[in-house]
Amino acid sequence: MESLEMRGKNVKEAIELALEQLGREREEVEITVVRESKSGILGIGSEEAIVKVTPIDQTETSEDESVGVARDATLEILQYMEVSASVDIEPPVPGEMPGVILNIIGDDMGILIGRRGQTLSSLQQVVRLIVSHRLKTWVPLNLDVEGYRKRRYASLKILAKHLGEQVLETGKSVTLEPMPSNERRIVHMALADFPGVTTVSVGEGEGRKVIISLKKK
Repeated sequence: MESLEMRGKNVKEAIELALEQLGREREEVEITVVRESKSGILGIGSEEAIVKVTPIDQTETSEDESVGVARDATLEILQYMEVSASVDIEPPVPGEMPGVILNIIGDDMGILIGRRGQTLSSLQQVVRLIVSHRLKTWVPLNLDVEGYRKRRYASLKILAKHLGEQVLETGKSVTLEPMPSNERRIVHMALADFPGVTTVSVGEGEGRKVIISLKKK
């Protein structure tokens, strides 16, 4: 995949915008800062930051090997956490979870999901890092718990289209609650071909959210 250059009011925002557009996580890309942002004087001479983001290509690794390493890594972490669970392997979901899905199955799994799925996202990042270290390559994989992410993504798509219709009816923009990048991407995709509305992400870090508004004519 080709590199993407993205602008933002600072380097952090430019990186977040690029990751959101590429549908990648931070560890799945190489980032080059082309230009740091400049504030200027009274707004005069200010410049946006520019970053170049290049997806890391996966080298040749057999699917059975990568899945086996990912499953073992997940089970090891669960053992350290003293969580009794099994790990099922499920096929990718195009556009949502493009890599192999490791679905953790067990009782009282809420502890692995956390508030707004934050614990699950952190756990997924750790597993990805372990697998990348052991195989010396990036492997596309997703962690889920009892199908939580599939249900969450399905509800987000329904919500996005409902709010899109609301924006068309009222003419007023709607701001969603803060979401992680993977969930914001689902909202953007759900409304990408929705006539009459447009979406944009605003804010920084964990406070980043999606605004749905009327498309300018």
